[in-house]
Amino acid sequence: MRLVPIEPAAMEGSAEELGDGPFPEEDDRAAPTAVDVGGTDLTQWLPPRPALRQVIQWDKDDLEALGWLKVDILALGMLTAMRRCLDLASRWRGQPLTRADITPEDPATYAMIRRADTVGVFQIESRAQISMLPRLKPTTFYDLVVQVAIVRPGPITGGMVHPYLKARERQRQGLPIEYQRSRYDPPGQPPRLAQALERTFGIPIFQEQVMELSMLAAGFSAADADRLRRAMAAWKKKGGLEPFRDKLLSGMSARGYSAEFAEHLFAQIKGFGDYGFPESHAYSFALIAYESAWLKCHCSGAYLAAMLNSQPMGFYRPSQLVQDARRHGVVVRPPDVDASDWDCTLEPAGGVGSTAVAAGDVPAAPAARPTVRLGLRMVQGLAGAAAERIVAARAAAPFASVDDLARRAALDVKALDRLAAADALSSLAGHRRQQVWQAAALKKAPELLRDAPIAEPELRFSCAREGEEIVYDYAALGLTLRRHPLALLRPRLARARVKTASELRATPSGQRVRACGIVIGRQRPSTAKGTIFVALEDETGQVNVIVWKSARTDERQRNALLRAHLLAVDGRWERDKDSGGHVCHLIARRFHDLTPLLGRLADSTQSRDFH
Repeated sequence: MRLVPIEPAAMEGSAEELGDGPFPEEDDRAAPTAVDVGGTDLTQWLPPRPALRQVIQWDKDDLEALGWLKVDILALGMLTAMRRCLDLASRWRGQPLTRADITPEDPATYAMIRRADTVGVFQIESRAQISMLPRLKPTTFYDLVVQVAIVRPGPITGGMVHPYLKARERQRQGLPIEYQRSRYDPPGQPPRLAQALERTFGIPIFQEQVMELSMLAAGFSAADADRLRRAMAAWKKKGGLEPFRDKLLSGMSARGYSAEFAEHLFAQIKGFGDYGFPESHAYSFALIAYESAWLKCHCSGAYLAAMLNSQPMGFYRPSQLVQDARRHGVVVRPPDVDASDWDCTLEPAGGVGSTAVAAGDVPAAPAARPTVRLGLRMVQGLAGAAAERIVAARAAAPFASVDDLARRAALDVKALDRLAAADALSSLAGHRRQQVWQAAALKKAPELLRDAPIAEPELRFSCAREGEEIVYDYAALGLTLRRHPLALLRPRLARARVKTASELRATPSGQRVRACGIVIGRQRPSTAKGTIFVALEDETGQVNVIVWKSARTDERQRNALLRAHLLAVDGRWERDKDSGGHVCHLIARRFHDLTPLLGRLADSTQSRDFH
């Protein structure tokens, strides 16, 4: 077929002629990291949509028909976060730290991973991954390769997860790997399938293994196996697996495998159609997972600062990242115009005025563990240009007052209001109420009176209560460095027999308990057959809640489950035996919407729902 370039005139027409336009404004299926390569201008061959970035309107199959090359280049946010973390750690230590310096197979890093202490770690931070880590118990890099691949719809739908864990446990006990043998396999020799499955204890986990199995067990050619791989990825859309079923079953029968095993293998292949990883992809992701875990383990302050500076990204919001870091001993200080840059930085113990590590400066004698100073980027609504002027003016001389700050950094009332609301003027004006008053009192004076002194008595306000301060923190920063909101409610919750997350971690399996926390996430994976997973956070940690369909038949219960910001859950506490009791969850029976207890704070709490 001869390909004819598209003439631009052929694409012209009025809105009426073209309807609402030939292409949708947004397409969730667009690959954000694919690059198409051709020898001429792409617009001469295919229809791109000019926007902030160009999106090609044809899918990968159309491009293949044209003979175009599509390359997936994963522009991962975690790579940016890791680079920033290494830069911060290098400046703090006074010597370069690069990815090459990350020690392989580090025992402390793997111990952290096995504890599922992976909030903020690439790929292994989701609730599903956190539940799997203590079961799989990674001790080597290849274990991580399997870890990032096995918690995917393909292996889950294909029924590979539990057989793999069982086979892995057999291997730990020194027992032989079990393989399906052909009646033609020579006695006393390893079965033919061991070539493909030995590295994963007899269970197919990766796409490449499915291709190998089709060749070893059914006699597929390499070209047939590659067509099978392509059909796996699109069988639900195109129904393209059935022709392979007959070929696979007949080929396996001719090579001495039972019909039952052949049907089982085909069911696993169909499972991979729900999205399974190539092994090469899993290797790349596992490397980033390990390196990010190492950085969290050994450079926790720099890692937190880098993650905050790289938002939005990842599974958790900044408030959860900060809460997790503080539980691990990282000291975090609030944003302040006398100490903060735009980005979050590292500084030694000493508070406002300490030398921050951000732009290449290295403290003369840094403490072993730095503290994290939140940057002005955390102040919601503050423009980056205003923050740059603040930092530049401060470099010339310290600020003497809020008025001095406003004049030298050319800040308008709106910027001052944002800073005061975030408690970022405390070094100049005292507590937050005082800051808000001083910011509001600054009006743009006429030019002739700009530098004229004004003598009037200063008004003094009392401090706000802690609960009010926390509400303001969340509204202005999206987080608080004061006590967790549930710490203030704990006496009332204790009277209602609500256990904390830390108390639940010490609770035996099978007990009826009540938990309560701010909802930080709701998930309903397509592989979970309607089960909903809810993550609750209190002042001591997180609680994972499992909600079966039977627990949400009542409309009032469904509303509480799906709409509450503060949710109490009655249920049965379970400890997973395969993980040695380390994986715990609450099987929900009843829900109580306690959102009114949060007051105005409810408007500032957001959960990550059904992503």
